[in-house]
Amino acid sequence: MSRKPSGLHIGPAGIPHSTKKKSTPEGVRRVAELGLDAMEIEFVRGVRMSDKLAEETRKAAEESGVILTVHAPYYVNLLSSDPAKVEASIKRILDSARAGYKAGAWSVVFHPGYYGKTPSGQGVRRIREALKKIIKQLKDEGIEIWIRPETMGGLAEIGSLEEVIDMVDGIDNASIAIDFAHLYARSLGEFNTYEKFSEALELIEKRLGNETLKNMHIHMSGMEYGPRGERKHLNFHESEFQWENALKALKDFNVKGVLICESPSLEDDALKIRNVWHKILRSKPKPRRVA
Repeated sequence: MSRKPSGLHIGPAGIPHSTKKKSTPEGVRRVAELGLDAMEIEFVRGVRMSDKLAEETRKAAEESGVILTVHAPYYVNLLSSDPAKVEASIKRILDSARAGYKAGAWSVVFHPGYYGKTPSGQGVRRIREALKKIIKQLKDEGIEIWIRPETMGGLAEIGSLEEVIDMVDGIDNASIAIDFAHLYARSLGEFNTYEKFSEALELIEKRLGNETLKNMHIHMSGMEYGPRGERKHLNFHESEFQWENALKALKDFNVKGVLICESPSLEDDALKIRNVWHKILRSKPKPRRVA
């Protein structure tokens, strides 16, 4: 696999707004200029990256010390009642992983799908089978990259923390992507305290092991929600989401990996995360609860 995170690497979801030439390699370089060290390649509307651009991106990341992740296209629904749509969804994840691997990315995140009429347990089983198929195909092609279903913010979407843990448990090269703002929206605002964030990390550690906390793909942003969960991403100052307390929990659990900021302002909120994170790292650790 590509370079393993050595700490918690922080960066934006996509090319920073302040990048003069809007290309992925230039975005990577701009990330480094800003003092950030991660960036997510956004394939959200389709996987469009030539081998040449992927190689240029890989080189820019290696030279800049930036760790890359990938977001697969939004139109993925592994629980569709139409088998053709499921196969198309699998292909989108595979294509994201292939392009990301060429670009030197470490991890791929995807939205697993919508319940429809599928019960939770059955949905988890179907997604596990799809994950196994995806990872076997990538392994056969010599591609090693983390594949991660994401916790989701809409109540119609499969993707509670418990469901996502169940999706990946025991599958090699599969792990979770935790979006704290999505869980805040999914809980209709209840998931919004240091204690709740700590409980989530405790559950991950209990179910998937401490090594998972050293290998985390995290999303964070401001968030607006309604009766059915997520409505839209916001900048931190527009939202009541307590992101600083989430960072404190990450620090107290010694979490490592990549933290991607999905606020509309991209690098502005990513820099806020970086600055607060560095301040928290200098603070005295809070004793962890003993179960």
